[in-house]
Amino acid sequence: MSKPFDAIVVGAGSFGAWTALELCRRGRSVALLEAYGPGHSRASSGGESRIIRMGYGPNEVYTRWSMRALDRWQALFAQTGQPLFHPTGVLWLGRATDVDPYNAASLAAFGKLGVPHRTLSRQELARTYPQIALDEDVSWGLLETHSGVLLARRAVEAVVERAVREGVQYIHAATGPPSGDEAVRGRLDAIRTADGTSIRVGIDGAIIFACGPWLGKLFPALLGDRLFISRQEVFFFAPPAGDARFAPAALPAWIDLAHEAYGMPDLEGRGVKVGIDRHGSAFDPDTGSRIPSPEGVSDAHLYLALRFPALQEAPLVEARVCQYENTSTGDFLLDRHPAFENVWLAGGGSGHGFKHGPAVGEYLAGRILEGEPGEPRFSLESKLAVQRRAIF
Repeated sequence: MSKPFDAIVVGAGSFGAWTALELCRRGRSVALLEAYGPGHSRASSGGESRIIRMGYGPNEVYTRWSMRALDRWQALFAQTGQPLFHPTGVLWLGRATDVDPYNAASLAAFGKLGVPHRTLSRQELARTYPQIALDEDVSWGLLETHSGVLLARRAVEAVVERAVREGVQYIHAATGPPSGDEAVRGRLDAIRTADGTSIRVGIDGAIIFACGPWLGKLFPALLGDRLFISRQEVFFFAPPAGDARFAPAALPAWIDLAHEAYGMPDLEGRGVKVGIDRHGSAFDPDTGSRIPSPEGVSDAHLYLALRFPALQEAPLVEARVCQYENTSTGDFLLDRHPAFENVWLAGGGSGHGFKHGPAVGEYLAGRILEGEPGEPRFSLESKLAVQRRAIF
């Protein structure tokens, strides 16, 4: 019989991979299980790119976590020699403060926390970014000068590779939900993979489930009505040949709250990425269709016509259907399972979680190993069965 691990992490996305690495760096023996592979095509941590930004309105904890996470991501990339962060900057297109308190609150947090930034008047926006059409919704801009884009799929792979190099045992295997008999004992001593293999933890060991959109399937009674999996579509459009206005040197990543849209420049020749951030229809990560809808393509083209007229006829060169695993507010779920003293739940990324992986790993390691206090907004208790989105 193999020696028990100090910790088992189920799911090798951004949350799980960073948690495994952090626990390993604190001297624990760790097994990291993944059913499909790091950054796979159905994962919320899959896909080519994710914005890493500091702007979170009045939700200062996420600004602090993003700042910490960017430092950790960059340290990892320096360590591995993989340049997987593009410092494009992130531009928030702002409205008058009486109708746009979110960006005004971000600006206040930036001043308080020392986030590098610039504010731009409407005239400065027009002069600096002539490729962006400014309708009446836009009155100013808030530019995060040191933020940018993470190359998501490859970044997760880099975390897992680093974790293995430092001692984490990576296991390519699927697992199911804990049984009711084990719950009665108030502790989970092992998990069983699909082929019947039992992987054990020691008497003080912890098991962390970081399974993204599958978390509700593993714990349906507990989370089935508290996680809302939504279908999300993203599109890449080819800029005109020889047109440098949409390259990273000329165009930052951007967030347009008035139109629930975001995007990023033409990175590595993949095309200009456009996403509509409003929550889509309910989605099953196993069986849901990943073919983009005509309506989604049309919405993206309409947005380009409004904001980037030079791209309104641009050809669609790539598209992807992914998912958000939303909590009621958009706050993360990072808490102990109420029926198992040694089981932890890590999920509810809600469309903005990827960037925070390093901070999530530190937070969970601190709670599990040091008994550090939890943040109430990450508690299971705070997750309701009715959505009232507050985090963007």
